[in-house]
Amino acid sequence: MRQFIQSLAAKHDFRPTHLLEMLRAVQARYHHIPADAVELLAEALRIPRTRIIDATEFYSFFSTDPKGRYELLISDSITDHMLGKQELMAYLAGKLGVAVGAVRDDGVVSLDNTSCTGMCDQGPAGLVNGYVLTRLDRSRIDQIAELIDGEIPLEEWPAEFFNVDDNIQKSGLLLDSPVEQGEALKAAIARGLKETLTEIDKSGLRGRGGAGFKTAMKWRFCAEEQQTERYVVCNADEGEPGTFKDRVLLNSFADQVFEGMTLCAAIIGAKQGFLYLRGEYLHLYDKLQAVLAARRAAGLLGTGILGGTVDFDIEIRLGAGAYICGEESALIESLEGKSGIPRNRPPYPVTSGYLGRPTVVNNVETFFAASAIAVHGGDWFAACGTEKSQGSKILSISGDCARPGIYEYPFGTTVRTILDDCGASDVFGVQVGGPSGTFISDQEFDRKLAFEDLATGGSFIVFNHSRDILAIAHNFTHFFAHESCGFCTPCRVGTSLLRNQLDKITGGHGSAGDVVALEEICRLIKTNSHCGLGQTAANPVLTTLERYPELYQSRLKKISYEPGFDLDGALETARRMANRSDAAAHLQQTAAEHE
Repeated sequence: MRQFIQSLAAKHDFRPTHLLEMLRAVQARYHHIPADAVELLAEALRIPRTRIIDATEFYSFFSTDPKGRYELLISDSITDHMLGKQELMAYLAGKLGVAVGAVRDDGVVSLDNTSCTGMCDQGPAGLVNGYVLTRLDRSRIDQIAELIDGEIPLEEWPAEFFNVDDNIQKSGLLLDSPVEQGEALKAAIARGLKETLTEIDKSGLRGRGGAGFKTAMKWRFCAEEQQTERYVVCNADEGEPGTFKDRVLLNSFADQVFEGMTLCAAIIGAKQGFLYLRGEYLHLYDKLQAVLAARRAAGLLGTGILGGTVDFDIEIRLGAGAYICGEESALIESLEGKSGIPRNRPPYPVTSGYLGRPTVVNNVETFFAASAIAVHGGDWFAACGTEKSQGSKILSISGDCARPGIYEYPFGTTVRTILDDCGASDVFGVQVGGPSGTFISDQEFDRKLAFEDLATGGSFIVFNHSRDILAIAHNFTHFFAHESCGFCTPCRVGTSLLRNQLDKITGGHGSAGDVVALEEICRLIKTNSHCGLGQTAANPVLTTLERYPELYQSRLKKISYEPGFDLDGALETARRMANRSDAAAHLQQTAAEHE
C-alpha cells in the first residue's frame, strides 16, 4: 500500500488540492478508504490526517467500511420511483442475495441507494463502481446478477448496459447554431476582447445555473480585481434531481463549452481553468479529456493560443457525491481538496475564490451560450426571449410524459406549450427547478418560463393525477436531509426534523398541530440556514402545502390523541437481540390508555 500511495501522491505532485482525486483512486482500488491509506496520504501530502478523515466522511462515494468488489448504487430520485425503482430494488437485492445497505458475505457485491444520477430521462438508473447503468428492468437485473456472480470484469459487460442517450427532443437558438472549434475565439480576437464583453453585456446573458446573475457583470468584476492571478471554473456538478441538460452539452458540445471557458479566461486574464464534473458523470471523463487534448493540438489551449498572447489551460476535477458542491463556494472548497462546506459571503468568488484568488464560476450552459454570442453578437441573442429574460433556456424534462429529454425554448414560453410538446397529458402538477424549485398546479400552466415568473436551473418533472403529492414531497425532504452538509444547525437539524415530521403525516399519524409545526420548521430552515440548500430545502413542502392543503389534511388521524412515536416499534431491536417475539415482549399503545 505504501508504494501505491507514494506513486499516487507523486502523480499529483503531492498537492493537497488534489486530495479528492487521490481518495477516488484509493476507493476504486480497495473499495474503501483504509485507515493505513489515510495515514500514508497525510504523511505524503504533509497535511493533518483529520483533513483526510473529514473529506472521507463528507463525500458519499467514499467509505471507511469495505464495500463489495462490485459497488452497486441505485438512484433514489423521484423519477426512478415513478418508473418502479422500489420494486426493482427489492428484486435486485433478492437476485444478488444481499440486503440494501449491506455487503454480501463473500465480499463480491454491495448494494445501496444513492441520490439522483442525472439519468432521469432513462431510468431506473444506477452506478456500478462509479459507471452509470441505465434503463434497469428485471431482464437487465437478471443479466447483471449473473455477471456479478461470475465476477466478470466491467469491461466485458454488454455495452448497452452503460449506454447514455442525449435525447435532444427540441432544439432552438443555441442548439441549432453550434459553434465550430475555435470560431468564438477568432471572432472575439478580431472584434476585440473588451468589445466582446460588451456584446455579452448587450445580449443580456444571465447565469443559467439558476441564480441568474448577469454574466458580463461577473466577468467584468473579476477582470477589474487588482490580483493578477485569476481562475475560471465551469460548474458541471449537476446534482439537482431532474436535471441532466449539462450532461448532454458536455457529451455532444464539449468543444463549445471549453471555448466559452477560454473566452472568459482571455477577457479576465486567467491562465488556469477547471471543469468540476459531478462524480456520477465518470462515463464522460475520458471523452472530455480527449476533447481537451484535441484543443491543445489545435492551438486552442496552452501557451500562445491561436498564436497570440493568451495562455490558458483546463483541468478536469471529479466530484465524489455531494449535492452541496453545486453551490459555487462549496465547489471551490472541494476544488481545493476539502469538504464542500459553503463559505460565508462576502467576499464573493470574483474577489476571493479558488486559493483566495479572483475566480469566475459559471454553469455549463452559460459558457455554451457565451461562445455563441461571441460569434453571432449580442443583438442576435437578445432578440430571443423577453425584455427581462433574453435568449433561450435549455430544459431537462422527465416524469409522466411521452417524450422525456432535452428541450430548448425562448424565454417567455408557457408551461402549457412545453407540456404539449413533451407529450404530457392528465397533468396534476410540475416541479420546476428540481426539489429546490417550485411545484406548480394544473391551474398555473399559463405561467411563463422566465426570470420574472418561473426561473429555473433547467428541470421540469411532470406528474399526472395518479401520483401522490405527499410521496413526492416525502422523497424530496429525505433528499435534502441526506444532502445537508451539516455546517449550520438550522439546516442540519431542521432538514431532519422536517423529514421526520413529514414522515409522521404521510404515515397517517399526524394531527392538525403537526401541520402547523411542519410550517414552522419550514420557516425556521428557510430564514436561518447558512446557504441555498437550507434556504430552499423547505420548498417542496411549502409549495405543495400552499396549493393542496386539503391533501395534507386528508392524511391526518381523526383522533384526539396520537402518540409522538411508536413505542412498540422502538423495542424491535431489543426483541431481535433477545430473540423474543412473544406477546409479553410487545407494548400496546392506544388512545384510551392516555385519556
